[in-house]
Amino acid sequence: MKGEVHHHLEESIRPYIDLIDTLRSVGIQKDLALPTIVVIGDQSSGKSSVLEALSGIALPRGSGELEIHMIVTRCPLELRLRNVTGGVSWKAVLSYRKKKTEKTAEAVYNQLASSASKRPRLSYEEKMIEFGDPSLVEKHVEEAQNELAGKGVKICDDLITLEVRSADVCDLTLIDLPGIARVPVQGQPQDIGNQIKRLIMKFIEKPETINMVVVPCNTDIATTEALKMAQEVDPEGVRTFAILTKPDLIDRGTEKNILAIVQNKVIPLRKGYVMVKCRGQQQIDEKVSLVEATQIERDFFQNHNFFRPLLDENKATIKCLAIKLTQDLVSHIKKSLPKLDEQIKKQLWEVRNELKKCEDGPPQDLKGAKQFLIKILTKFNDKIKSLSLGELIIKENLFVQLRSEFKKWNDGLNDTKMSFDSSKELSQNYRGRELPGFSNYRIFEMILQDRVAKLKEPAIKSLNSIKGIILKQFTDVSHQCFQNFPVLLNTTMNKVDNIQSSQQAKTEQRIMDQFEMECMIYTQDPIYLKFLNEISGEKFSEAQLPVFDIKSKYSEMLQAYYEIVVQRMADQLPMLISFYMLKETAQLLCTDMLSILEAANVSELLFEDSDVSKRRKDLQSRLARLTAGQEALSDFI
Repeated sequence: MKGEVHHHLEESIRPYIDLIDTLRSVGIQKDLALPTIVVIGDQSSGKSSVLEALSGIALPRGSGELEIHMIVTRCPLELRLRNVTGGVSWKAVLSYRKKKTEKTAEAVYNQLASSASKRPRLSYEEKMIEFGDPSLVEKHVEEAQNELAGKGVKICDDLITLEVRSADVCDLTLIDLPGIARVPVQGQPQDIGNQIKRLIMKFIEKPETINMVVVPCNTDIATTEALKMAQEVDPEGVRTFAILTKPDLIDRGTEKNILAIVQNKVIPLRKGYVMVKCRGQQQIDEKVSLVEATQIERDFFQNHNFFRPLLDENKATIKCLAIKLTQDLVSHIKKSLPKLDEQIKKQLWEVRNELKKCEDGPPQDLKGAKQFLIKILTKFNDKIKSLSLGELIIKENLFVQLRSEFKKWNDGLNDTKMSFDSSKELSQNYRGRELPGFSNYRIFEMILQDRVAKLKEPAIKSLNSIKGIILKQFTDVSHQCFQNFPVLLNTTMNKVDNIQSSQQAKTEQRIMDQFEMECMIYTQDPIYLKFLNEISGEKFSEAQLPVFDIKSKYSEMLQAYYEIVVQRMADQLPMLISFYMLKETAQLLCTDMLSILEAANVSELLFEDSDVSKRRKDLQSRLARLTAGQEALSDFI
C-alpha cells in the first residue's frame, strides 16, 4: 500500500498504542485486562485476508478443498503493526513463552518437612525470532503454533506476538483468534467447536476489548456464529465492529440488503460496519500483490452500482478500515487509562501487603543464610520478650486473658469465705483431750489447714488454664515468624513444649510449697489484730488477747485469719504462675533459641515450604510488572 494508509493520523496517536504494547510486554495483562481489538470470525470468513491487507504480510491460511476447513490460527496471534519512516527496511520479531516442566531434585529437605513434595513445577522459556524477510512470516508462525499447540489441529491459549516494523503498515495492534468451527474434520477433537468458543469468549467478554467481527457478505449475517457470540457479551453493540468481506461473491438482487446492513439498518452496532474486498484464492494463486489488490479493491467499489456510496461514507476499503480501527483503538485506550491506573494502584497495594506476609527468602550462600537465620531468630526473641511484657498483642491480648483467669481464681477464693462453725459445733467437732473451759490452739490450726487444702485443686486447674493461654500465644508468635520454614517451626514448637512442660512442673511444685507454708498458720500480729477488730467490731490491743481467747470467739478469730489467707493467695498464685510460666519461660526460650546457631544445620533449618517460595516469586514478579506498568502510565495520567 506504499504508506498511503499509514500517515493518515497525527503523531499523537502512536504513544497510546506503544503504551499498551509496553504494558503487554511486561505481562500486565496477567493482572488486569488491557484495551485491545480482537478479531473473530467463522472459518473461511476472510479473516486472514483482512489481516494480510492491513499488515502487508502473508499469514497462515487454508487453501484447497480440504485445507480450507482446517484450523489455520491455532493460537491467539497478537499482531503489532508499527509504521516506521526514514528508509528503515522491513523487520519482524516473533515471540512467545513456551511452558516446560521441571522436576524438583530429591533432597534431604523432602524428608524433613511434610509440605515438601516432588510434584512437577511449571516454568517458562522465552522464545524470540527476528527476521527481515516477509515471506518467512507464515513459516515462523506455523512453527510457533506447532511448538505450543502440537502438530495437527489442536488449539492452545498461549499467545504468539508478531511485531512488524515497516513504512508500509499502519500503527495498530490486533489479536487474531481461531476461526469458529462447527463440525470437526480430519482428526479434529469432537469438542473442537466448544474449545474454540471457550478461547474466544475468554477474550471478548472483557469490557476493555473491542470485538472486530469478520462476516462474509454471501452468508446470512443473522446466523453468523461470531456475531452471535459478540452480541452475547455486548448486547447493546457498544464495543462491536463488523467487517463485511467477499462483496464480489453475493447473489444478484441481494445488493440492497447488504447495503442496508453496512448502513447499520439491520443489526445496529454502535461502531458500525466497513466493507472490504481482499485478495481471493485465485488472485493469491496468480500472485497478485497486496499493492495491486488495494487498487483492484478501490476500482471495485468505484464501479459498483450499489456500493459506490460507501466510499464517500468512509465505509469501504482496507484504507477506511485501517483509519477507523486506529481511531477506535486510541479513543478506547484514552478512556480506559484512568481506570487502568486505579486498578494498578489497588493491586500494587495488595501485592505489597501479601509480600510482607511472605517476607524475603533465605540467601543461598552459607554466610548469608546464617545471617538470615540470626535475623529471624532475633526477631522471634524480640516478639517473645514483648509478649511477656504485654507490649505485643497477637489476635487476643494475653494479659486481658490472664487477668480474666486470675479474677476467676480470686472469685473462687471469695466464695470459700463462708462463716465458720458456731462455738458449740467447734467444741464438738474439734475438741481435744482438754477439760471444759480450756482452749486448744490445735483446733484453730486444723480448721484452717482443712479449708486451705481445698484450694489446691482449683489452684492447679487455674495453672492448667493459664498454661494453655500462654502456649497458644507462643505458638502464634512461632507461626508468625517461622510459617515459611517448617523445620525451624517444628524445632521451635518442640522447644516451647519442652520448656512449658518443665516450667509447669516447677510452678506446680512452687504452688504446693506455698500451700505447705500456709499450713504453718502465720501472719504478723498487727495484721491479724486489724482483721480481728474489723470482723468482731471491737477494739482490742495485744495485751487484751488472752482475755479474748475463748471458744465463743473462735469463729471470728478463724474468719479474721482466713481473710489474710485469701488476700495472700489471691496475689501469690497469679504471681507464681506469671513468673514461672510466662516471664521465666520467655527468658529460657530466648536463650535456648540462640543455641540453635551453635551446631545447627542452617540449610535444614531454613528449608522453605515450596508453596511459599513459589508464591513469593509470583508476588515479586507481579510487583515488578505492576510497578513497570505504573511507571509507563505516569506520563499519561
